[in-house]
Amino acid sequence: MITLSLAEIAEVVGGRMHDIPDASAQVTGPVVRDSREAGPGSLFVAFVGERVDGHDFAAAVVESGAVAVLGSRPVGVPAIVVDDVQAALGALARHVVHRLGTTLVALTGSAGKTSTKDLIAQVLRRKAPTVFTPGSLNNEIGLPLTALTATEETRFLVLEMGARGIGHIRYLCELTPPKVGLVLNVGSAHIGEFGGREQIAQAKGELVEALPPAEEGGTAILNADDTLVRAMASRTKAKVLLFGESDEADVRAENVRLTDTGQPSFRLHTPSGASDVTMRLYGEHHVSNALAAAAVAHELGMSADEIATALSEAGSLSRWRMEVTERPDGVTVVNDAYNANPESMKAALRALVAMGKGRRTWAVLGKMAELGDEALAEHDAVGRLAVRLNVSKLVAVGGREAQWLQLGAYNEGSWGEESVHVSDAQAAVDLLRSELRPGDVVLVKASRSVGLESVATALLEIGTEGEVAAR
Repeated sequence: MITLSLAEIAEVVGGRMHDIPDASAQVTGPVVRDSREAGPGSLFVAFVGERVDGHDFAAAVVESGAVAVLGSRPVGVPAIVVDDVQAALGALARHVVHRLGTTLVALTGSAGKTSTKDLIAQVLRRKAPTVFTPGSLNNEIGLPLTALTATEETRFLVLEMGARGIGHIRYLCELTPPKVGLVLNVGSAHIGEFGGREQIAQAKGELVEALPPAEEGGTAILNADDTLVRAMASRTKAKVLLFGESDEADVRAENVRLTDTGQPSFRLHTPSGASDVTMRLYGEHHVSNALAAAAVAHELGMSADEIATALSEAGSLSRWRMEVTERPDGVTVVNDAYNANPESMKAALRALVAMGKGRRTWAVLGKMAELGDEALAEHDAVGRLAVRLNVSKLVAVGGREAQWLQLGAYNEGSWGEESVHVSDAQAAVDLLRSELRPGDVVLVKASRSVGLESVATALLEIGTEGEVAAR
């Protein structure tokens, strides 16, 4: 963060100073909410959670070098006390972003946000110092904490924005006003919370409404292949740049194919030229993510060749998103267990099939959360797709939703041993332990709450120990 005195911070957040012997003392380190991350020069933000009260760690963080605590009550050590800690954190982020004057890129969408954010960051940091959201810290706490890691050297600030309802993205844009806004897609993720895709589109479109007009440098980057996203052009005064595989897209892909290992390759076209891309990531769904990143990079002054090189060298920066590991016995484990929705589940299945040409493929799938009344139909559709794609074996893990996955497969014609339902992750591990053969490809995917990453972890440990014998 830029250097600020405690007096300045108190003024910005409307707080009261307590037990501060020197109001000119400066915060020179990071702003943190985890006491374990506190260090010399830091500011510790004390939130009251369901299980843990951050104020209880006040003395420990100051002993570790924190300059002060930002909290909702005096704590016996230097503190700035406010009525609403979350609002204060947001106000501080807004102040710092305004002071820095960095170019702020914000993105949202139903699927692919984190992967696309990681691609954008890897492309832009070839041009200039770039700060970006770590993992999926895209809410009203994670977003300002990310913004506060920017410094005077930061040229680009890339922020992922999530939403649980109408007004959430509008609020995030007020904290960190974007200059470039990217909307990836409107899908079924969280449809149970929103009530329908039209409501999701309304919420996601708040991003383009928050952009400055074109004459002030505002740019809305929209998916030409998604009708609900493309329609958002009417909701902004910013310049509109389209990406996608449509002929009408300003940034588009041609000759899209998958390599023998399931990695996308295509010809990238931008208004400044064209260049070839072969990605290190797995799955054709990354083409759209790459085009979105390319559109952002083009708008910020990078050439087609520069963008293509960066995209071809970019990897996965976030855990459990199409992590591909080959065991010593030749079994390939694809850990995509961080999250799941109907769109990403179908994309992962297609990637599995592309990777598994000539090999046995296993789809170990679990519940997709927050689908509301659409849950039965969407799980059924995924089970059916697994059969249509000729996935060798579907292992549905968990309760009712997993039963729906298997039912879909059964109704599509999987009547033999091509699909099976197991009760939990350990049962899935036991099954795979006994039946996997060298050369098999295993996809593990479900919503984060299911915790299926434990299956992938166990499979890799089994492979390391050599417990799976060749057959």
